Amino acid sequence: MKRQLRFILAGILMFSSLIACNGGGNVNDPMEEQVEKLLGQMTLREKIGQMHQVSPGNINEVMTQLENGEIGSMLNVTNPDMVNQIQEIAMKKSRLGIPVLMSRDVIHGYKTIFPIPLGQAATFNPLIVEEGARVAAVEASADGIRWTFAPMIDVSRDARWGRMAESYGEDSYLNAVMGVAAVKGFQGDSLNRPTSVAACAKHFVGYGAAEAGKDYNSTFITERMLRNTYLPPFEAVAKAGCATFMTSFNDNDGVPSTGNSFILKDVLRKEWKYDGMVVTDWASATEMVAHGFCKDRKEAAEKAVNAGVDMEMVSGSFIEYLESLVKEGKVSETNVDEAVRNILRLKFRLGLFENPYVSTAQSVKYAPEHLAKAKVAAEQSVILLKNIEEVLPLGKRVHTIAVVGPMADAPHDQLGTWVFDGEKTHTQTPLKALREMYGSEVRIIYEQGLAYSRDKRTDGIAKAVAAARQADVVLAFVGEEAILSGEAHSLADLDLRGAQKQLIDALSKIDKPLVTVIMAGRPLTIAEEVEKSDAVLYSFHPGTMGGPALADILFGKVVPSGKTPVTFPKMVGQLPIYYAHNHTGRAPSGKETLIDDIPLEAGQTSLGCSSFYMDAGFGPLFPFGYGLSYTTFAYDKLHLSADTLRMNEILTITVNLTNTGKYAGTEVVQLYVRDKVGSVTRPVKELKGFQRIALQPGETKTVTFELPISDLAFWNIDMKKVVEPGEFTLWIGTNSSDGLSADFEVLN
Repeated sequence: MKRQLRFILAGILMFSSLIACNGGGNVNDPMEEQVEKLLGQMTLREKIGQMHQVSPGNINEVMTQLENGEIGSMLNVTNPDMVNQIQEIAMKKSRLGIPVLMSRDVIHGYKTIFPIPLGQAATFNPLIVEEGARVAAVEASADGIRWTFAPMIDVSRDARWGRMAESYGEDSYLNAVMGVAAVKGFQGDSLNRPTSVAACAKHFVGYGAAEAGKDYNSTFITERMLRNTYLPPFEAVAKAGCATFMTSFNDNDGVPSTGNSFILKDVLRKEWKYDGMVVTDWASATEMVAHGFCKDRKEAAEKAVNAGVDMEMVSGSFIEYLESLVKEGKVSETNVDEAVRNILRLKFRLGLFENPYVSTAQSVKYAPEHLAKAKVAAEQSVILLKNIEEVLPLGKRVHTIAVVGPMADAPHDQLGTWVFDGEKTHTQTPLKALREMYGSEVRIIYEQGLAYSRDKRTDGIAKAVAAARQADVVLAFVGEEAILSGEAHSLADLDLRGAQKQLIDALSKIDKPLVTVIMAGRPLTIAEEVEKSDAVLYSFHPGTMGGPALADILFGKVVPSGKTPVTFPKMVGQLPIYYAHNHTGRAPSGKETLIDDIPLEAGQTSLGCSSFYMDAGFGPLFPFGYGLSYTTFAYDKLHLSADTLRMNEILTITVNLTNTGKYAGTEVVQLYVRDKVGSVTRPVKELKGFQRIALQPGETKTVTFELPISDLAFWNIDMKKVVEPGEFTLWIGTNSSDGLSADFEVLN
């Protein structure tokens, strides 16, 4: 595993070469010669046509544009016969025969739906992400889709933002590792294979830091924070050969991303030598008018192209105004040529000129091997947050189970956000799975209690309680519907919706073990529900095979191994909350007086003058990287290969991990580092590595990490990326709060 992680991040350039990214377009490359030859034959209007993406209702409305070579890409055409018809027109009736690039939002599956990306991040297993993306690519290509708008690698630290569901969480390193894995899965070993789909890194950049967690909102990220936190995942996928990038909706420090030449030209093109294609998000070019950054659609087209955008998604300002802008000298044809060059290069890399037609068999959809992989992904994504007196796994003492709650049998909603093509008829819900897999072993009583997650009617709660009284254990499936997370689905209140809190409260008052299973698209504020439950499983929307995965976990056939990819707040007022915050001069001591303990007429400084909330304290409900198991693990014998190192050296760290419980299980071993003193304040901890280690009861393994000192680099006070000499502390442990620690020093 450690070798794999080092390959993903340190050996990334090797993979880049496999998918034919050549760092800027080598004119001696035969493909580049083809690009230049075709570009030289194109009229200005045909060039602009390649920069134009449409989402047509039918072929007739775009027939003329296709024949004139005025469409470079299409969105949301999923009928393979229609795809072939479109390509037939483009290849045989347009003057130059340039194929159309067919695209679709294939985010966490096409037909076979995997857990939402945030759930995949909870696995801390890049192979899960890679396999999920590969399955999605194979299934989507069967309908002619060769370009998807994933992965989303926005560092997301505010659960109010609904699009956190699409991300890999709050940590820059985790987003980088999972993002690279997704790119590899979508694109495969070579882009020109029929089942390969071009990936798109989004949203470039800072979108996950939307002010107050409100979608599309402004961000105010300094260049140093941008470079230290938000840009690294994008740099990782760029160097891994991600075929395309997408601009974000937000403005940062007053400049919309779609018109930001600093990120698109200075960073992406000049610093990273990226030669892939850049597309706007949906109408984000013309939305610069609403931002107040452009006076009209024409100026929006001008600023977007001059900033470094290659293709415009759906809003049509390029096809409408670029010709006149070139004639007026406001946009150079050189800029247009560079954009078209990037688009044509991608089409050649995808092999579309040789075979633009659909060739993948329809039988790949919902293939048994795809469903099996989706089940494993769901299994590894589930997080055990609480388990008092070993209520789980359910054992032979359990003869009757009461299944209640709105998410127990919600086939549509367990698929999660951004699912356009997965069908609920294929969804295996927990209720269905429990009945089919374990119904012969235990009696199952089902009483929904609430019809859906927002249901405020309480008349069904009494029936649920009555069912619970007949059972040996109660399984309450609660959470949020799919529609409550995703794009434009920000929330100011993260409590369970409807009457779900009342349902859990009523169930907790009867003398029966209560297991609460939560399905959601984000961390919810569930402190009360955790307190009232004997066991809690958190399953981010788990996808098609979520039911069988949860059933096997509940009965102990599978031991939970998921870890929180984001920090869980106690209250929404703590947001944004994340583990890698900077040092403060008034760090909390843990001895602060909380609001219920304040004496009357207390002195102003009597509470402890530190950085905390009087009503919530300092810490979260659950820290980043947290997750229990049915077994237990012990860490000991932390050893460093050296306590003093030079800049070009590699630190080897070993620790012994022992399974001290009675179940075979998998632990996610996590490595964190703190730079004690820097030219600018540094995070209290930063994730630098992780490994999934499987152990039998009583088994001990020595876990080894290799940490290149170069991985400690950051953008310093002089805005240079350097490793500063000095003292460091590292931790290896089970989450971001607990672990063994050791110190080392880096010398000049």
